[in-house]
Amino acid sequence: MKFLRLLLPAAALLGLILVTGSPSFATKEMGKKEKKPCTTCHVKGDMKKLNDVGKYYKEKKTLEGAPEAK
Repeated sequence: MKFLRLLLPAAALLGLILVTGSPSFATKEMGKKEKKPCTTCHVKGDMKKLNDVGKYYKEKKTLEGAPEAK
């Protein structure tokens, strides 16, 4: 019984982490390829969110013709 009291919360926490965690698709290699810092495509302070430039890059796979980074 004591084992279940520890196992259930641990399993719930692990499940929560797996469900809410999102994979990261941007890489440092992309930054090196484009010769730009991460904040060119990502919102400062929340690197999981893309700004307009990042959305353009995600769609077109290039920064050529992208809106200017602010």
